[in-house]
Amino acid sequence: MGKHQKRIAAPRSWRIERKTAYWTVKPRPGPHPGDRSMPLLLIIRDMLKLADSSKEAKRILNEGEVVVNGRVRKDLKFPVGIFDILSIPRIKDNYIVLLDKKGKLSLVKIGQEEASKKLCRVNGKRMLKGGQIQLNLHDGRNILLEEERAEKIKTKDSLLISLPDTEILQHFAYKKGSKVMVIGGKHSAQTGEIEEIRTVQSPESNVVKIKPFGEEGTFETIDDYVFVVGEEKIEIPEVKY
Repeated sequence: MGKHQKRIAAPRSWRIERKTAYWTVKPRPGPHPGDRSMPLLLIIRDMLKLADSSKEAKRILNEGEVVVNGRVRKDLKFPVGIFDILSIPRIKDNYIVLLDKKGKLSLVKIGQEEASKKLCRVNGKRMLKGGQIQLNLHDGRNILLEEERAEKIKTKDSLLISLPDTEILQHFAYKKGSKVMVIGGKHSAQTGEIEEIRTVQSPESNVVKIKPFGEEGTFETIDDYVFVVGEEKIEIPEVKY
């Protein structure tokens, strides 16, 4: 992997102009895949328009004006991805990062109370010494729980956690009837309800049948693209197109 990123070859999910310059900023390796995250500098300069140049954006970051998931971030290459919470306390603005129907990363404005919590998917579980269970979340976080409490939480479930102390507020199970958002593929950003989870007895991914909200019929996608966003109702803001 090279250290530089050509602007024309940047992920299609990035909301940037392609032909205004040859190079752009490449995000550091982090918890989010490259096509589902953007460097912090590009969000400040190109999406929020808080700066006219890289120099101005760097100054904003160096002064500690930007908070991501409850922590001040000064690294201009820090990757900000799906469901991350970005706050700018000085102007009292808060945003959640979501995908739109074209697969582009979008910033949706939210209130202060909504910015104090975050939705995370459980990507893995492992047992540690002493009987504790470690939950590995999609944004790189790890949560340690006692075995009895962690027993109900399965891989692909979602957790609503508080920021920045990572306390579990709610648990949403990956099951039939749960509300989900698709975060990849041709059905990107569509929301709906799980109708069926079909386990595939092969190295390929399991298949999930989803009934979309406000549309007829159903569609199928792989389970890696499915993110539970609630059980009784959707727990995230709606993207305005």
